[in-house]
Amino acid sequence: SLLPPSLAFLCLVATALRVPLAQAGPGAEEPPWCPYKVSGGEGAAGGRLCFRPPARGFQCSARACRAHRSPGGALVANVLANGSVLLQWGPPRPAAGLRGFALNCSWDGTYTRFPCDSVELGAACRDYLLAEAHGSVRYRLCLQPRYAPPRPAPPAQCVEFRLEPAAMRDIVVAMTAVGGSICVMLVFICLLVAYITENLMSPA
Repeated sequence: SLLPPSLAFLCLVATALRVPLAQAGPGAEEPPWCPYKVSGGEGAAGGRLCFRPPARGFQCSARACRAHRSPGGALVANVLANGSVLLQWGPPRPAAGLRGFALNCSWDGTYTRFPCDSVELGAACRDYLLAEAHGSVRYRLCLQPRYAPPRPAPPAQCVEFRLEPAAMRDIVVAMTAVGGSICVMLVFICLLVAYITENLMSPA
């Protein structure tokens, strides 16, 4: 019968798969996932529980990112060049009894302020990515920690920023490229004129 050799082969494969996990040790554990739930919007993801990996070690570079801080400095909005916004915050104090965070979003219209999707985040979350932010719109994002009763909720940290419109970024990039090409052409023409004047024109 082929059943005993098959069972032996499966046991050998399972043992080989378990060895690297045992050798990895407790220090090789994956970082905790950030659970969040989007509510109050018209999108299909409203009310669904989602998970995302934390963006640990992210630093806002001057060329591809612009950081905006709340008045207290606890909430930072990193506006990236691709139009998305990465929010970052530190662990609140006190940490005992922390249940999570509530993130409220709104943006200015022509005559009034419109609400964005509200997000509920877990206590382990320290960042959140706002992937679909619109250009030339002023946003206001407020983060408020939530504690178990009877501890009251502390005041929310709010940050405001405006995204540069995508069309304006394209115009700036195009003008920079054209200006660089014109500078290269002018340098080439100057070198050519100097060469002609020095070598080809006969002295008077």
